[in-house]
Amino acid sequence: MCKKQLIFFLLFITPLSFAAKDTPSLEQMWQIIQQQQTTIEKLKAQIQGNAQNVEQQSQVLEIISDNIDESTNQSQSKYKFGGYGEVHFGNTDKGNSIDAHRFVLFNGYDFNDRTRFYSELEIEHALSGEGQPGEVEVEQAFIEHLLNEKTKTTAGISLLPIGIINETHEPTTFYGVERNNVEKNIIPTTWWAAGVGFSQNLSPFFGYDFFVSEGLNTPLSGSNAFLIRKGRQGAANAIASKGAITARLRLSPLTNLQINASLMQQQDITQGVLGIDATLFEANAQYNINGFTFKALYARWDLDKKVEEIAAGRSKQNGFYIEPSYRFGKQNQFGVFGRYSNWDNNAGDDNNKTDITQLDLGFNFWLTHQVVFKADYQDQSGAKDEDGFHLGMGYSF
Repeated sequence: MCKKQLIFFLLFITPLSFAAKDTPSLEQMWQIIQQQQTTIEKLKAQIQGNAQNVEQQSQVLEIISDNIDESTNQSQSKYKFGGYGEVHFGNTDKGNSIDAHRFVLFNGYDFNDRTRFYSELEIEHALSGEGQPGEVEVEQAFIEHLLNEKTKTTAGISLLPIGIINETHEPTTFYGVERNNVEKNIIPTTWWAAGVGFSQNLSPFFGYDFFVSEGLNTPLSGSNAFLIRKGRQGAANAIASKGAITARLRLSPLTNLQINASLMQQQDITQGVLGIDATLFEANAQYNINGFTFKALYARWDLDKKVEEIAAGRSKQNGFYIEPSYRFGKQNQFGVFGRYSNWDNNAGDDNNKTDITQLDLGFNFWLTHQVVFKADYQDQSGAKDEDGFHLGMGYSF
C-alpha cells in the first residue's frame, strides 16, 4: 500500500470509528423514547387543561352576558313610558282658533309585581308662564299597591273615580274634538286631587272604589262664585281644612254593559269660610253591540242653601247627555256619532231659564288604533248660543 492510499484509508476509517463510538445503544434509545413520550403526555395534558379553562371562562362570560341582558330587560320592563296629545281647530261664533290643547307624558315604574308608580305630566295650550294661555300640570303621581288579585290601594295625586272620561280621556277613546260639556262643567273633568284610595272587585260583575282627598275651594264672589270647575285645587298648595269622600259602584251585568254610580260628599267647598257643604251624585252607562255604542250620563250637585244668598241659582248644578255612535270599516277605522247634552250651573234659579242645550254631530277616522282625526258640528241654544264646527287630531301611545 502506497503512502497516499494509507493516508486515505486513515481519513475514512477515523470518522466511522468516532460515529460507532457515539451511537447510543438500544437500551439508551428506549429510555430516550420513553422520556419524549412522557414529555408529550405532559404537553397534551397541559393543552387539554388550557382548553377546559378556556371553555369554563367562555361559560362564565356567557352567564355574565345573560345576566346583564336579563337585568337590562327587567329594567326596561319595569319602566313604563307613554303619552298623548291633541291639536284643535275651531270655527264658531267666537271666531277661528287653532290650539295645541294638550301635550301629555306618562311615566311609571314597577318596583315589583305588587307595587308601582304612575305619573302624568301635562302642558295645556302649548305655552305656560306669566301672560301665557297655558299651564303645566301634574295630573297624576301616585303609588299603587296590590293587596291581592282583586284589591288595590293608592296614595298620591289621582284622578277621581267619577264619570266616563275623567279617568280615561285620551283623544283616541272618545268622540268629538272637545270633551263633552256636561262632564267638563258639572263633574268637572279633568279632576284630580291628592289623597288615598281603595278599590276592590268582588266578582267579575261587581266592584267598588273609595277615595279620600282634598276638597274644593270655590270662589266666593263674582261670576265664578261657587262654580264647581273653578274650585278644583289640583294638589297645588291645596287648603285642606275640609276634605272630600268619593265612592263609586261598578256593575257589569253583561260583558257589553257597564253601569257606574258615584257619590261625593264635600265637607265645605269654601274650606272653612262659609261652611258650604256639597254633594255630587253621578251615574252613567255604556252599552256596546256589533259596532254600535250607546253612552248616557247624569250628574247633579246639591249645595247648601246659603249659596243662594250670594249667587242665585248655584245651589243646584246639573246636566246630562246621551251619545249613540257606530264604528265600522275593515278594521273599525271609521266612526260616526251624535250627542245631545243639557247642563245648567244655575239650576237652583226657578225664575229664569239658565240651562244650555247642545247637539253635536261628527265622525272619527282612526289612522291607526293610536292616531285619530276628528270633525264635528255643534248647534248650541238656551242661555248660551255658540254654533260652529271643529277639526282635530290626536294620538296616544
